[in-house]
Amino acid sequence: MARGAAEVYRDLAPKVLGYLRAQRAAEPQDLLGEVFLQVARDLPTFRGDDEHLRRWVFTIARHRLVDDRRRRKARPQTSDDPVPDRPSPDESAAGLDAELIAALAELTPDQREVVVLRFVADLPLAAVARITRRRVGAVKALQSRALAQLGDRLSK
Repeated sequence: MARGAAEVYRDLAPKVLGYLRAQRAAEPQDLLGEVFLQVARDLPTFRGDDEHLRRWVFTIARHRLVDDRRRRKARPQTSDDPVPDRPSPDESAAGLDAELIAALAELTPDQREVVVLRFVADLPLAAVARITRRRVGAVKALQSRALAQLGDRLSK
């Protein structure tokens, strides 16, 4: 199925942004731009159905996030600005409300990534396992513990 970069962006950018924000990316909008620059550049050579496309885009997003974290760790930046305790109002624009973002922040990074890829990105277990380079059983275990913790947190 041939899709243009604008159509892919329109369909997936909100979910990718939600993923980046839930993963606590330092500059999620900047990373989103990097992800879709690569998508636009490589889309003509992509082959696969919609599920493969989603998995491919989220794999790119994960790689950009890892690269950004490594870069920031190697070259830390300092700022006098206070670190916000709560997400800004525009963070809810990616389909995640403030209470859910706060609950996700309490998960381990691995749990958070699995939950966001499964339910925000709407990817099947096998795709999440491939993206995160884990076995399906490990993804299921992370998801189960994360959902139990989220259920406890959100039911309060």
